[in-house]
Amino acid sequence: MKNRIIHIVAGSFILISLLLAVKVNINWLWFTAFVGANLFQSGITKWCLMGTILGKLGVKD
Repeated sequence: MKNRIIHIVAGSFILISLLLAVKVNINWLWFTAFVGANLFQSGITKWCLMGTILGKLGVKD
């Protein structure tokens, strides 16, 4: 369950920031890069901040 929520949140953040980059300001692409870097880091280290936050909120794996 937790991984599914993480994928939904990350995908939503990417799509929203891309939309904001097109409609508001190109600098929103930095947020897209931040999300991508965090996905990359969690793939290498097997640790995800969002997973830790969701765990503290009581979401089960």
